[in-house]
Amino acid sequence: MLSLYIGNKNYSSWSLRPWLLMRTLEIPFVEHRLSLFTDGFKSTLARYTPVARVPVLIDDDFSVWDSLAIVEYLAERFPDRGVWPKDFKARARARSICAEMHSGFGALRTQLPMNLEAHLPGKGWNKAVQKDVDRLVEMWRELLGAPGGPFLFGAFSAADAFFAPIVTRLQTYSIDLPADCQHYGAAIRALPAMQAWTREALTEHEYLAEDEPYRDAPADSVALSGDQNGGRR
Repeated sequence: MLSLYIGNKNYSSWSLRPWLLMRTLEIPFVEHRLSLFTDGFKSTLARYTPVARVPVLIDDDFSVWDSLAIVEYLAERFPDRGVWPKDFKARARARSICAEMHSGFGALRTQLPMNLEAHLPGKGWNKAVQKDVDRLVEMWRELLGAPGGPFLFGAFSAADAFFAPIVTRLQTYSIDLPADCQHYGAAIRALPAMQAWTREALTEHEYLAEDEPYRDAPADSVALSGDQNGGRR
């Protein structure tokens, strides 16, 4: 049985990617959620990875870390589950946009951190963020409308899992999008696995101050503290 180590569901955008992919494609796994920046976080991950960051996938005694590497491992381990599109050119394009998401969109990811339980319209926006949003819209509009479903390549794939955290950010910060991009975001949020992740995120009641510079901690939350590179990536 596979095991997946993830961080807080409210904040850990990179954990969401393989979790959503595996749940939606019905790849069975055991979930291990770790609270970011707690005493046991790095010590637990140190058993499996030298980088002490989530997500980490464990297959028997073999570990794979980093969301992109995990997705590729799953594609080889479960070739019939549709991790990537069937057409080889579509697969190449899907890998291209996942790599772009993985290494790019820095302003959007830094200024608008994932935070499912918050509503922060307009916070964090600047011209660099808008440039990232414009590129996102250009990409999505080029791909949407593929036959077979409402997702970037028709049926749900790793490409949609990679952009699911961005969908949550766009909602949290009330970023304006064209109608077709709004419909795509709604399709992601309507996934049963995405709804389950969101429900569970809203029950965590843990507060990461560095990701919420615009407001005070909720009264019923437990404060977490750490640095920007402390593990959620």
